[in-house]
Amino acid sequence: MKILFLITRADTIGGANVHVRDMSYALLAHGHEVLVLTGPVGPFSKSLEQLGISVYNCPALQRSIHPFRDWKALGDIRRTIRRYQPDLVSAHSSKTGIIGRIASWIEEVPCIFTAHGWAFTEGVPEIQRKFYGWLERLFAPLARKIICVSENDLSIAIANGISARHLCCIHNGMPDIPLALRAHPGLVDDDGVVRLVMVARFDAPKDHATLLHACSELHLLHLNFVGDGPSLEGMRYLTSTLGMSDRVKFLGFRNEVSEVIAASHIFALVSRWEGFPLTTLEAMRAGLPVVVSDVGGAAEAVIEGVTGFTIPLGDVERLRERLRELVDDPVLRQTMGQAARERYESEFTFDRMFERNVAIYKEVFQDNRYRGTSKRNG
Repeated sequence: MKILFLITRADTIGGANVHVRDMSYALLAHGHEVLVLTGPVGPFSKSLEQLGISVYNCPALQRSIHPFRDWKALGDIRRTIRRYQPDLVSAHSSKTGIIGRIASWIEEVPCIFTAHGWAFTEGVPEIQRKFYGWLERLFAPLARKIICVSENDLSIAIANGISARHLCCIHNGMPDIPLALRAHPGLVDDDGVVRLVMVARFDAPKDHATLLHACSELHLLHLNFVGDGPSLEGMRYLTSTLGMSDRVKFLGFRNEVSEVIAASHIFALVSRWEGFPLTTLEAMRAGLPVVVSDVGGAAEAVIEGVTGFTIPLGDVERLRERLRELVDDPVLRQTMGQAARERYESEFTFDRMFERNVAIYKEVFQDNRYRGTSKRNG
């Protein structure tokens, strides 16, 4: 098959970017042809090129809504489809999910849209939620299949009026790591310091502030934040205000986080809304206990009290209580970390996800060939 991937942003590497990168690389290894179309040149497009994945950068394709740029992006995607002649288009993220479906429909190429968390999920501001909900209902029929990355996203799509026949759920998965990159959550240095890591962009969906407040009274707990984004300086200021500057490190954006995770004892992802975050799977893959906000599909990776804990939205006290349990009990950290690793191996490997996605790709591809044959016979 020839597959054209569409994703909006190349200036950062989030969960959707990792999904597209890993899927593209594996498809090439299995003998398929792949082209990735994304926005202006950035770390993501460069990482694709380093892996030998063909990339086309579309300067007009940007995250914010801008009618003139969006019209130019639509034309650029259409020209790319005509030039590349893909068997199918795989669109990712809300912006390219809309523009990509329109372009594919006009050019009569089947399109699959993967929703890495809906823009109309609970927690998103109401006006934005209503607008994107209306857009998705309008354009859902232009996709042959819509892949949701969590059961929660599948449920809210149906509740939003999107036909169930368009939808399926495939949880994210991650490639494995070498044994040397496994964590040892039960072992700490002589100073007794326990290291917590949160890997997340400093942006609206994430709630770094709640984590900082929860950790402010846990003096043996040190935090490493990996990521950049618009709220970074505000979190630096809050860290100073809480008197935590000696216990918190801001490590910035990292292409690879496995080494940071391996050197940690606890993983946390505190959010306002989520799809099905890859960073939680990365932590489970390394054998860390995970503490995540019970928002969107984030909790679907966790077996409560076995592989980690889930926390109600914005609940500082519950978060502090669960973190204190883990800080005070190295055996609990080790036991939960092992259970998290086992759950990754059984449910969230990349091979499992890849096979299920490719099955959908082939189903759509074969159905499109059948439709074409039927038209010719008619």
